[in-house]
Amino acid sequence: MYAIFEDGSRQYRVAVGDTVRLDFREAEAGSTLELGKVLLVASGTGDRQIGQPLVAGAKVVAEVIGHSSTKHTIQHFRRRKNYRRLRGHRQPYLEVRIKDIVR
Repeated sequence: MYAIFEDGSRQYRVAVGDTVRLDFREAEAGSTLELGKVLLVASGTGDRQIGQPLVAGAKVVAEVIGHSSTKHTIQHFRRRKNYRRLRGHRQPYLEVRIKDIVR
């Protein structure tokens, strides 16, 4: 069984037990999060519910694993011009584990 849900401006395809990185929001590690914008719910036998635009009553229940971030380094260099720039960016995100898909 899998579901496609929308969070922010992105869509995610998840099954029970998957871990997903979502946009950052304030949530304690270990708490549950309900994601209600479910676009599609499907089981392995071909049974599908497609929302127009959302599936009524469906939600994805997830457990917050923790807050993490990844550091990206941006480096600009032009040879023979004495031009070097080094910038960093740390994007925060929320990591969750999918516990249940409710139809």
